[in-house]
Amino acid sequence: MHGGTVERVLDASVTVAWAMQDESEPLAESVLRTVQAVAAAVPVIWWYEVRNILVMNERRGRIETSASERFLVELLDMPIRVDPFNSDREMPELARRSGLTVYDAAYLDLALREGLPLATLDKALRRAARSAGVALLT
Repeated sequence: MHGGTVERVLDASVTVAWAMQDESEPLAESVLRTVQAVAAAVPVIWWYEVRNILVMNERRGRIETSASERFLVELLDMPIRVDPFNSDREMPELARRSGLTVYDAAYLDLALREGLPLATLDKALRRAARSAGVALLT
């Protein structure tokens, strides 16, 4: 995506909250305001999770398909760097130790590897990040 100084790891829960008109989440809104100025990093799984959550919410009638498609185009213009590295051996162990899914462990792994704070609305991921000593955006 785009360059810039990376100061946070962004997860899908925060990202999709930006697209949901019926959801008001102060943390997500705060991250959105700053993400244009300061780049974010995401693991490869992020794109799949964002798309999946949008499609699930289309099925529930929370968002129109056209709005989902516009939102995905808008994301392409944001300074979000997709990290191609996967800690294939460490991630399953991190998931086991932290009680997370391997998907969520990918965000924690990226934050740990790069020493970055994490922006997430996921309670289990927030708990695991605190336990691992990862700073959380609040």
